[in-house]
Amino acid sequence: METKTRAIVLRSVRYGDSQIIVDVFSREKGRASFICHVSKNGRGKIKQQLFQPLTILEVVYDDRPTRSLQHFRDIRLAQPFFSIPFQSEKLAIGLFIAEFLSYALRDEQCNVPLYDYVESSVTWLDNVVGQFANFHLVFMLRLSRFIGFFPNLEEMAEGDWFDLRNGVFTSIRPLHPDFLRPDEAAKIGTLMRMNYDNMRFFRMSSAERNECVDTILTYYRLHIPGFPEMKSLPVLRELF
Repeated sequence: METKTRAIVLRSVRYGDSQIIVDVFSREKGRASFICHVSKNGRGKIKQQLFQPLTILEVVYDDRPTRSLQHFRDIRLAQPFFSIPFQSEKLAIGLFIAEFLSYALRDEQCNVPLYDYVESSVTWLDNVVGQFANFHLVFMLRLSRFIGFFPNLEEMAEGDWFDLRNGVFTSIRPLHPDFLRPDEAAKIGTLMRMNYDNMRFFRMSSAERNECVDTILTYYRLHIPGFPEMKSLPVLRELF
């Protein structure tokens, strides 16, 4: 069945001398993988530049569920980036987000609100001028709402612990070891009040920001089996 969809590139790897395997998250089908030939001299229709992390594409392909790797019938750039590939700080965030999504959305099927959230977030990052150091924190926490384990704030009170396994604030220390102390839990409550428009008003040191990244990644590892260590994280730590 012919499928036309927007898709966000998560990662690509060379396969042999002239082929490339591309993992994307698409609006119509969710996670999908493709194999295609890439011109060595850059003169062919499909160029490797199309497959940089977080690139937003328009693709057409014959969806064959029995195939693990699909084949493009048509592919084009949906919208060009103005800054992400050209600014070192945005590029570092982009590489981190792409790697993060490749693990967080490993088995994700069609989820239009989730796709729209990711695409609008990437577009926001590309267009914003300055004061985006907290972008990855907001992005990761809010993504959890779309995949089923957004922290429950309804009964949060001062002095509560945060149960990382169950995603809830509690007045009683959890019996298992996966929790945040009240002082740490309060930081999560603060993070959850942040969005892209107001995050510039929340001042954090580099150490505080990196501590928040570690906490959020731990939270994801508890809810998504096999979530590995992030290879792009050390660069992000150095810049932010």
